[in-house]
Amino acid sequence: MARTRVGTVAALAAAVAAWLAPAGEGAEATLQERMGHPATARLLILHADDLGMAQSVNRATHESLERGWINSASILVPCPWFPQVVRWARAHPEADLGIHLALTSEWTTFRWRPLTAVESVPSLMDPDGYLPLVETTVAQRARPEEAEKELRAQIERARAAGIRLTHLDSHMNALYGTPGLLDVYVRLGREYRLPIRLIKGMTLPAGASVPASDMPLDSVVAVNPGVDPKNWQAEYERLLKATGPGLHLLVLHLADADAEMWGATGDHPDWGAAWRQYDVDLVKSPTFQAFLKEQGFVVVTWNDVRRAMYPLPR
Repeated sequence: MARTRVGTVAALAAAVAAWLAPAGEGAEATLQERMGHPATARLLILHADDLGMAQSVNRATHESLERGWINSASILVPCPWFPQVVRWARAHPEADLGIHLALTSEWTTFRWRPLTAVESVPSLMDPDGYLPLVETTVAQRARPEEAEKELRAQIERARAAGIRLTHLDSHMNALYGTPGLLDVYVRLGREYRLPIRLIKGMTLPAGASVPASDMPLDSVVAVNPGVDPKNWQAEYERLLKATGPGLHLLVLHLADADAEMWGATGDHPDWGAAWRQYDVDLVKSPTFQAFLKEQGFVVVTWNDVRRAMYPLPR
């Protein structure tokens, strides 16, 4: 027991020292340095969104985590396959899992409602009783206090289920839409001592301000609609090659293109069944894995980032 306490104190002291250590004369250590890497390092998180959305998403994401093709994922807590994620997370307590904070439900034939009683969050609902289809509706209608109530419910549902959270991010970037929603997002990250998905220097909604210390990422790498499937890997490689020193997040959407995914996303090809199968094929490709090594990326997790940003005990 004494050894454990000594080791813990030493680890905490090292973390605090890394936080305070200057990168150079008069300079504060970079996030890379606080994580134990040179300031010139290119750090990369291999991340999948939408865990819990569907069984096919869970199957592909869980396999990719177990095989090391990716090393992080975020969970859509209001979605129907959340209980399967809970069961998997309990069997894999070391997994790097966060909450994909959801105020939208984008598929026209496959919808979800808030966890909070609907009468207490009316501004979050669409006329059909679901979370809205698009993030612009959220920006127009959502009251920040109601959004905070629902987002806290999503975080607490996961925590109560025993999931060890490492980060928070925003489904469809809906929390970037207004200063009030962005403020909720930043405050939740600080309160729960979890890093949030924000990029240094990103364009914020008019009137919003976020300290640089709450913006850990130097870039988010993701393909956009319109990419020819034949060029899928080439496009990811082009985007990754353009990154410089810093912390980068590769955002993927994984699922098997089976009947479930086609049924859920068939009229919405962007980020739909075929897209997700292309991403699965990408992460399992030996040539893509070799590319990452050749480029010298240092693969890290959100939990590594969390420890650097919040080095004291939770």
